[in-house]
Amino acid sequence: MDKKASFLAEIEKGYSIKGESIIMGGAMLDGETQKDAFVKIPLKTLNRHGLIAGATGTGKTKTLQVLAENLSEQGVPVLLMDLKGDLSGIAQPSEGHPKIDERHEAIGIPFNAKGFPVEILSLSEQDGVRLRATVSEFGPVLLSRILDLTTTQEGIMAVVFKYCDDQKMPLLDLEDLKKVLQYATGAGKKEFQEAYGRISTSSTGTILRKIIELEQQGAELFFGEKSFEVDDLTRIDENGNGYINIIRLTDIQDKPKLFSTFMLSLLAEIYATFPEQGDSDRPELVLFIDEAHLIFDNASKALLDQIESIVKLIRSKGIGLFFVTQNPTDIPDDVLAQLGLKVQHALRAFTAKDRKAIKLTAQNYPDTEFYDTEEVLTSLGIGEALISALDEKGRPTPLAATLLRAPMSRMDVLTPKELKSLLDKSQLIKKYNEEIDRESAYEILNEKIEKAEQEAEKEKEQKSTSRRRSTSSRSTRMNPVVKVLTSATFIRGVLGVLKKVIR
Repeated sequence: MDKKASFLAEIEKGYSIKGESIIMGGAMLDGETQKDAFVKIPLKTLNRHGLIAGATGTGKTKTLQVLAENLSEQGVPVLLMDLKGDLSGIAQPSEGHPKIDERHEAIGIPFNAKGFPVEILSLSEQDGVRLRATVSEFGPVLLSRILDLTTTQEGIMAVVFKYCDDQKMPLLDLEDLKKVLQYATGAGKKEFQEAYGRISTSSTGTILRKIIELEQQGAELFFGEKSFEVDDLTRIDENGNGYINIIRLTDIQDKPKLFSTFMLSLLAEIYATFPEQGDSDRPELVLFIDEAHLIFDNASKALLDQIESIVKLIRSKGIGLFFVTQNPTDIPDDVLAQLGLKVQHALRAFTAKDRKAIKLTAQNYPDTEFYDTEEVLTSLGIGEALISALDEKGRPTPLAATLLRAPMSRMDVLTPKELKSLLDKSQLIKKYNEEIDRESAYEILNEKIEKAEQEAEKEKEQKSTSRRRSTSSRSTRMNPVVKVLTSATFIRGVLGVLKKVIR
């Protein structure tokens, strides 16, 4: 059997799928696309997570778009992190292009232009469905991981949450949390010490500074009510297409602490909310995290451990996670080892460091007699990628250089008018964009402190009045000599003596 026939036989065997699947494109050999040699991904393996990597301008965003569209078309909802602001066009069909037709002709599949149901979400003041969560929903452990607290400081955080639970005091936003910390070492010091033990002022001061650092990255907009319900990410439209939820994050690229806080809370909430389902025929929800290095850069060891644990466990809930980044080395090894699908676009070898990274990247892929993986990694064109996936039985598929299909939707952003029309139709905006400021720990403690101050002032006034009365009483109790000298009898007697003397 010649090389081409052997290659086609391997692709046919490795990517032969009986159940539902997504066609990524056509396999390539020696730079030529082999028509009808489809590289397919079983739908049931997409909760095994994935990676989309490659240098800037190689087509990572379009690959993300292709996967999101095809998942939506098969009734699987999607959540996209849009840090560059170029994904909103998924709501409109592609305008088409002769090069797209040429690409699909080479692959052997027709091109169909199509728009998809889209919901625009926002973490900041940008237009869209506001995403919020309360401090209570985070809990002391997760919040301590985010703030990178020491063991002692974690203990204080646990005490603060316990106190608020015992006092039926809602912890909704960061103002609530700061107020309780201040109260614990201020007006409520005695109360805390009697119930929970002594709390160090220096420790609470450190925690407060870390909360302020988080606030400076815009976290005060994220913490509060109304809390977003993750079930709203799993909606299906009237045509059976899964909603593509796009979170606009263009204004938080320089706020990695806020981004990792949001991502960790979202994953934790999904894990806590979704039921166990084991290995099913399709995922419940697939998340694409663009610029994934923002989660891992500058993350503490404790925070990384938390993320790695969730990545390992969330698969059983039917949730797929796809990390999109420039280089696989941006992802911690323990997370990278959990990723079943890898779509590797071209890498560029401009420096010795780049060449070393390419060598390491090539070692992440199965050996193959048909490619020199290191060489292919630097020679792939735009919209081409090396793909390694899992088959329906969870076994690695053959490595395939692939000419990727084009997105069915627009490869550009919505116009302001189109975006406004989309937002005006949103049911979730009506549900979540009303700000709620109900009584919580901040107001309750302020009232408690004010009442205590009033009582202290009243007690002070009572003591002052008591002292004045005491002084007045003492002043009326005259010296006996003075009393005699000033008595009427004494005066009359003296006056009588004087009269006699005068006479």
